[in-house]
Amino acid sequence: MASGWQNISHTDFILSGFSGPKEWKQLLFIPFFLLFVMSVTANSMIIFIILSHRALHSPMYLLICVMAFVDLVIAISFVPNMLLNLLFNWNHISLIGCLVQMFCIHFFTSVQTTILLWMALDRFYAICTPLHYNEHMRFSAFLKFVIIPMLRNAVFISAIVGLARSLSYCQSNEIKHCFCEHMALVTLACGPIYVNSVVGLCGVFFISTADILLIALSYVRIFVSLFKSGRSSQKAFSTCITHIIVMFVGLIMALTSFLSYRIKNDMSSNSHMAISTMYLLVPTCLNPIIYGIRTKEIRQQVIKAIRSKCGQMST
Repeated sequence: MASGWQNISHTDFILSGFSGPKEWKQLLFIPFFLLFVMSVTANSMIIFIILSHRALHSPMYLLICVMAFVDLVIAISFVPNMLLNLLFNWNHISLIGCLVQMFCIHFFTSVQTTILLWMALDRFYAICTPLHYNEHMRFSAFLKFVIIPMLRNAVFISAIVGLARSLSYCQSNEIKHCFCEHMALVTLACGPIYVNSVVGLCGVFFISTADILLIALSYVRIFVSLFKSGRSSQKAFSTCITHIIVMFVGLIMALTSFLSYRIKNDMSSNSHMAISTMYLLVPTCLNPIIYGIRTKEIRQQVIKAIRSKCGQMST
């Protein structure tokens, strides 16, 4: 019987989601729905504003536009399924659907930190080498900073998903999560998952952690350059420090989520799911504000668009 059980490999799974009474789940639907609407609305507005105004087609604004698109994809890739689970208990997902969702979530979250690295490079060239900014940010010159990190991201995430696909899932078909998180799925496999765990951790350290350390190094160079030149800019300091704080908080939440599957702990499944969901969803809501609306030129266009819409509605 044991060998027969080992030959079974589930191809359909149940996302258990948050545990608790049905009423509590339906109440939990409200904050997540509001965050989702905020994310979709804010990021869609940023994309529209930047693409529709040629004056905002400089490298920095285009990077903010790409960031908004990535945030939009991340939110759409898992939140609707989670909301349907909370409201109607629609919690079934196929193995292929799970792997596709896993790839989208992990790949686009890796692209998030890579875009922040590109933004840091843009600020570094603008502040530290302003006379050569156009030369450094020329598309052909900047392409090397695009191709290498994106290839790295694609290779690591494809390896993570490919290794997950190669496993047989005979223990259970209940994923104790509200979306297809890598370790939440592979812990259901019958065989050893040591390689999956190591490759997953390598992905975290060689993508997110490496990018954030390079970003921090870029900002340190910017601070040193400002001090040496005597061009002490309150705006530059405030912007850089805000970016660094947001990134490190996100990194801590991500590492907490990843390591909680690999280190024995007393964290409840609900707590783990809340941390995982927050580190994915909250940045998609905050990024349009931190990197978009806080930027003077984008804020002016947003205000102008809102006033124009209000004027049309009043007439």
